[in-house]
Amino acid sequence: MLKRKISSINFKTLIYLVIFSVTILLLLLFSQNVLLKYSYEHYQENKMTSIVSNIKGLNSSELVSELEHIAYENSVCIQYSLDIGDKILYNTLMVGCGLNKNNSQITNLIDNVMDSGKETSNIKLINSVSETKALLSGVKVDDGYVFVYSNLEDLNGANIVLKGQLIYITIIIIVLACFISYFLSIKITKPITNITKKAKEIGEGRYDIVFERSDVLEIDELANTLNHMEQDLSRLDELRRDLMANVSHDIKTPLTMIRAYAEMVRDISYKDKDKMDKDLNIIIEETERLNVLVNDILDLSKMQADADVLNKETFDLVEVIHEVMKRYEILKTTEDYQFILKLPEKAIVKADKNKIMQVIYNLVNNAINYTGDDKKVYVTLMESKKEYLFEVRDTGKGIKKEEIPYIWDKYYKSDKKHQRNVVSTGIGLSIVKEILSKHKFDYGVKSVAKKGSTFYFKIKR
Repeated sequence: MLKRKISSINFKTLIYLVIFSVTILLLLLFSQNVLLKYSYEHYQENKMTSIVSNIKGLNSSELVSELEHIAYENSVCIQYSLDIGDKILYNTLMVGCGLNKNNSQITNLIDNVMDSGKETSNIKLINSVSETKALLSGVKVDDGYVFVYSNLEDLNGANIVLKGQLIYITIIIIVLACFISYFLSIKITKPITNITKKAKEIGEGRYDIVFERSDVLEIDELANTLNHMEQDLSRLDELRRDLMANVSHDIKTPLTMIRAYAEMVRDISYKDKDKMDKDLNIIIEETERLNVLVNDILDLSKMQADADVLNKETFDLVEVIHEVMKRYEILKTTEDYQFILKLPEKAIVKADKNKIMQVIYNLVNNAINYTGDDKKVYVTLMESKKEYLFEVRDTGKGIKKEEIPYIWDKYYKSDKKHQRNVVSTGIGLSIVKEILSKHKFDYGVKSVAKKGSTFYFKIKR
């Protein structure tokens, strides 16, 4: 139970938000202790550079009056010293200013700068009197030097105050993270919980479930996917029921015939050899029908499991078509079927001969089962520069446009009332689809209402 709670979205959302909040606060703490100090000193240095540049641009006549203005505006202290006799022409004498005779450290630095004769000098120092960091800049003017002094404020006190505030901010943010994660997790988990509950109902066999949409894109996509899945499962369940009915019918009918004629041979026709041979032939034919049904199901299962390997060889497709059509000679005599063939003399191709023969056999079977009252089936092979187009056309009622994507499914029938096929098992088109897909041949169907359907596939020369 504990492991499940830890793995829940609620708990993980809370943990991630808390981690995020603490990370942000640690970054603030780092910026306060390190970046703030660095940024402040960098700012002060840039300000001193700007002040020095302004002083350089001043005329000697306006120098003293402008120095007072600069000192007031920038909160710095300034001293204007002449080269002659170390005379101080101007000194702001601000409280806390290091530019006075009482500070020997500053005095020595000023003397060194003036002795050096440099145009500008920038010095970072620790004031020995106040024990604070300071900046001292000297700029040469016509008759002397102007020195600018600025203390670098101690930020430790400000940091202590900010740290105290950060503690309270941390507590507030963690509490807010808990509330946000709670409401966010409810917003996400509620639709997911509903989806999970309905998905379990589908697992119990209910296919009238509708997965509702939310205002979360990913959950909406999941709901749409599950709605499509539910529709597919509903259709597959219907096909499963049809399959059971069709297989039961296809197996039960020949078994009934076999039993009836076997009993007839045992009880009656064993005395009449001709009659007995006729009855035994019917038993053999019905046994063969069962064998075809079982083999078709096994073939389809192997192909769908990728356990079937293609044995490609070069052969004449026209010969294969003629060989398949010989099997239907009996239908010409007994059922008055007409098979209209339009074939070239030869069509040399490379494929799995036995499987292509199976494709042709199943397509012709399908046409026989669904052709019109004229009982005509058209078999055509047309050639182009690169490929052959094989077609089988019936004259039946055609296939509805919305049903065409499903006709390749096992036991799918547009007429849900099962009617026994003449020679088919009900999975012929599924076998056709699997074989042609394995060969990577184009295939399909064209259908016109009340005029019939044309099944085709293309095979390279």
